Amino acid sequence: MNYPNWIKDLESSSLNSGQRAVDKRPLVLAVDDNHDNLELMTQILDLFGCECVGAVDGYTALSSAVDRPPDLIVLDICLPDIDGIELVKRIKQNPELRQIPIVAITALAKTEDRDRILQAGCVDYLSKPFNIKDLETIIRHHLNSGRFLVEF
Repeated sequence: MNYPNWIKDLESSSLNSGQRAVDKRPLVLAVDDNHDNLELMTQILDLFGCECVGAVDGYTALSSAVDRPPDLIVLDICLPDIDGIELVKRIKQNPELRQIPIVAITALAKTEDRDRILQAGCVDYLSKPFNIKDLETIIRHHLNSGRFLVEF
């Protein structure tokens, strides 16, 4: 896969408000209790040109989001302390965080699971194992709908 350099794209793109983009990669908070999955997600997001912060549980993810609000959150639903649904609810209750798009990436693949996850406040859903191209499309869509106007 050949992904153009985000910084170059950001420098040459303009924001919705007409301002010039700053020299900054989008920050993505990846949450997964499986260390191998988290490492894989971190590497994939890096390939996409994102800065990635990882968390292995819900409380750490919430603390990370409060300390440094990300541009996007990719979230496993099955976590050891609070589950992803509860984490989404807590994020959406925080006025500083509620606008952050959250994408669920989970092994829960039933239709009712998907519906429950989206109703909780996730903007998108991808079941594991996922196709990297599908992940790329989802990430690009949700970052481009915010302040980043970029293409991978």
